[in-house]
Amino acid sequence: MTTHPMLSYAEAISQGLAQAMELSEKVVVIGQLVDYAPGVFGSTVGLLDRFGPDRVRDFPVSESAMTAAALGAAVVGIRPVLVHHRIDFMIYSMDAITNWLALWRFKSNGKAAVPVVIRAIVGRGWGQGPQHSKSLHAWFAHIPGLKVAMPATAFDAKGLLLESIFGEDPVIIIEHRSLFSLKDQVPEIPYRVRFGKAATRRAGNDVTIVSIGAMVPLTLRVASMLSKDGIECEVLDLRTVSPLDFEAVIASVSRTGRLCVMDPAWESFGVSAEIITRVAESGTALKCAPLRISHPDSHTPMSQSLENLYYPRESIVADRIQRLVKG
Repeated sequence: MTTHPMLSYAEAISQGLAQAMELSEKVVVIGQLVDYAPGVFGSTVGLLDRFGPDRVRDFPVSESAMTAAALGAAVVGIRPVLVHHRIDFMIYSMDAITNWLALWRFKSNGKAAVPVVIRAIVGRGWGQGPQHSKSLHAWFAHIPGLKVAMPATAFDAKGLLLESIFGEDPVIIIEHRSLFSLKDQVPEIPYRVRFGKAATRRAGNDVTIVSIGAMVPLTLRVASMLSKDGIECEVLDLRTVSPLDFEAVIASVSRTGRLCVMDPAWESFGVSAEIITRVAESGTALKCAPLRISHPDSHTPMSQSLENLYYPRESIVADRIQRLVKG
């Protein structure tokens, strides 16, 4: 079996960006402090030294302006990768995203494309609080014309990034800061991970757990705990939420007869509800009512003690899934 170097999530992103910039002079990286030595939590390290300030550009703190600039660059043939440190403040750029990026191909009758890649980082811990820790993937997935990726591993972080950069559609890659230090085997050569293709992270026959982004490591730890009690979970990592691999979800649920969705966002009106609805609409028989595990419909507290209660904990998640299976 071929082995590859172990890279952290952040290192894999940095490597992917460098390789994309080597493959095409049209690829540029822009955003606040992308030229700073530590490199946006380690994900743009060394790019300025290798490719210079014309292709690695710092930007003033104006989310709306930098997103509009990325759009303009794409219109004239550039392939910009825009880094938003805080997904929360991307709300300032929603006009450019929803009324321009998402509509460009549609309004041109498919004759023009704006291949803008937006890296949107979600915070957690360190007192991030309610203005630095939202996960707004359901917002963006709701908009036709946008692709939305949520890589959970270093391998996928690089592969989905390269797929996005060299595609023809605007893509929002949502990266959870809690994943940046996690390591995985990552091939040194450039490679791509397809959109709309879920990965089975663990096979099992008792319950299907559909997981997204930062929930995936937690899901796998819970699955290992439950295995000791004789419950074998099948863990699906969606990788992308738009497009979403409903076929893989339905195929797995058809085998297990039980469904749990773990979504790192507010529970109501989100991706978990969409998945459960699609399974119901498919007519797939379930042995019991589906379960969803998400964040409370409340804002993230800044206090560490309260934050520990806000996010799902392994023991509580394991108990809820155990009750789902055993009834």
